[in-house]
Amino acid sequence: MAARMSRLRGWSRAQRYGIAVCRQYSSGSAYPSVSLSTPLPGIPTPVFASVDGHEKYETKITTLENGLKVASQNKFGQFCTVGILVNSGSRHEAKYPSGIAHFLEKLSFSSTAQFGSKDEILLTLEKHGGICDCQTSRDTTMYAVSAEVKGLDTVVNLLSDAVLQPCLLDEEIEMTRMAVRFELEDLNMRPDPEPLLTEMIHAAAYRGNTVGLPRFCPPKNVEKIDRKLLHKYLQTYYCPERMVLAGVGIEHEQLVQCARKYLLNVKPVWGASTPANVDQSVAQYTGGIVKMVKDMSDVSLGPTPIPELTHIMIGLESCSFLEDDFIPFAVLNMMMGGGGSFSAGGPGKGMFTRLYLNVLNRHHWMYNATSYHHSYEDSGLLCVHASADPRQVREMVEIITREFIQMTGTAGEMELERAKTQLKSMLMMNLESRPVIFEDVGRQVLATGKRKLPHELCELISNVTASDIKRVTTKMLRSKPAVAALGELTELPSYEDIQAALSSKDGRLPRIYRLFR
Repeated sequence: MAARMSRLRGWSRAQRYGIAVCRQYSSGSAYPSVSLSTPLPGIPTPVFASVDGHEKYETKITTLENGLKVASQNKFGQFCTVGILVNSGSRHEAKYPSGIAHFLEKLSFSSTAQFGSKDEILLTLEKHGGICDCQTSRDTTMYAVSAEVKGLDTVVNLLSDAVLQPCLLDEEIEMTRMAVRFELEDLNMRPDPEPLLTEMIHAAAYRGNTVGLPRFCPPKNVEKIDRKLLHKYLQTYYCPERMVLAGVGIEHEQLVQCARKYLLNVKPVWGASTPANVDQSVAQYTGGIVKMVKDMSDVSLGPTPIPELTHIMIGLESCSFLEDDFIPFAVLNMMMGGGGSFSAGGPGKGMFTRLYLNVLNRHHWMYNATSYHHSYEDSGLLCVHASADPRQVREMVEIITREFIQMTGTAGEMELERAKTQLKSMLMMNLESRPVIFEDVGRQVLATGKRKLPHELCELISNVTASDIKRVTTKMLRSKPAVAALGELTELPSYEDIQAALSSKDGRLPRIYRLFR
C-alpha cells in the first residue's frame, strides 16, 4: 500500500484522476484523439428537428361572427390547457355592490344546464385526466381546464356550460357566502400580510375608483349578493366581444371548430347581453394613505414565532402595460428586487438587487424589503413593501423613501445588464409552463387583440438603457405617494412628511424635535 501511494505521489494530478491521459482499448491499442465537435468516422450525420420560419411559434387568432376571439399556441405534448378569459373583474363593480367577482370565482364550475353538480363536472374531467380552476383579478376573470388533447371537444363544451349556463342555485350561493366569510377571516389572520397590503395600497392609490375598488367582498355585502344581482352583472359583462377562448397545446383549426360548435349561437341563461351598460371608467390615480392599526404580536405562535412587525407599503404611479415605458418599469422593478431577510440571499434570489444590497444587507433589523409592480390597461403602481419592529417604523420609512430618490441616479452598466438578464431569464423560464403560456396568450389577446412573442419582449428588454430608467423614475416621482400601513403605527410618520421626503433631494424625512420621548 505504501509503495502504491509513493508511486501515485510521483504522478501528475491528471494522471492520478485519469484526465486527458491517452486511454487504451483492452487489446492495447490507443483510442483515437478526436475532438467532440468533429463528426465520428462511420457514423451517419444526425438529423435535427427544425421548424419552418416562425409559424410554429406564432399565436394564431380568429374572431368569430359574434365577436368572440379564439387564440391558440401550438406546443408539443399530449395535454393541453384551454380556457375562457372575460374582461370582467372587481374594477367593473362601480355600479354594483363590491364582491360580485369574488362570488363568481367561488361559484365557478358548480351546477350547470348539462351538469348537475361540481362533482359531475370533476368526474367528466377525470376521464380525460383533467383539472379545472377559476381565478379573478381586478380586471380579468379566467376559467381554465388542463386535460388530454383528445378530450378537447368535451372540455370546450364544459367551459361553455360553466361560463354561459351556470344554475346559481340558492344552496350554492349560501355555501359561497360561507366560503367568502371564511376567506375574509383567514385574510386577517394569516402571517403573510402581502394580500391585505396589496388591497390597501390599491385603495390608497385609486381611492374609490376602478382598480381601487375592493377585490375581496366586503363583509357588509356578503348578504346583498344574490342570483338576481349576479345575472344583472353577467348580462352586462359576459358578452362574446369581451371574451377570449385561449388554448395551448392544440391545433388552431380544431379549437375554432369547437368554438363554433359550443360558443357561437349559445343563448346565456341570463338572456340577451347588454354591453351598452359596461362601465368605461378610466383609472384615476389619487394617492393617499390607508392605515389599519392591528395587534400583530400573536400572528405566528409556536416554537419559533415571528416577532411582532409593522408592515409599510409605499407606492407611486408607473404606467399601463400598453405603454412603451412598461418594459423600463419592469427592468426597474427587477433592479430593485429585494425579498425577506431569509429569502433574499443566495444565487439567483436577488442577492445583488438594490433592496438587498442597500437595505437588508445594511440594516439587520429589517425583516423584509420587496419591490412590486402592478400594471393595468390604463395605469400602474410600483411599490415597495417593508417590515420591521414597530419602534423602528420611522427609520424604515426613511430608508425606503431614500431608495425611491436614489432610483433617479444613473444605473451602473453591470447592475442594469444583470437586471435585464434576470428579467429575460424569469420571463423565458415562466413561459416553459403550459398554464403560464395559456394565461399570457389569453391576457394579451384580451387586452390588445394580438400577442407579443417572447423573443420580441426579450429584444425590448435588451434595448432598455440607463437613461430610460432615469426618465421613467423622474416621471414616477412627480406623482403623489400611496401608502398602506398595517400593525402598531405609533411611530409612523405623517402622510405629509412621507410626501415631503419623496419631493426632497435626499429622501430624508423632515426632522422632528421632542423634549420627551
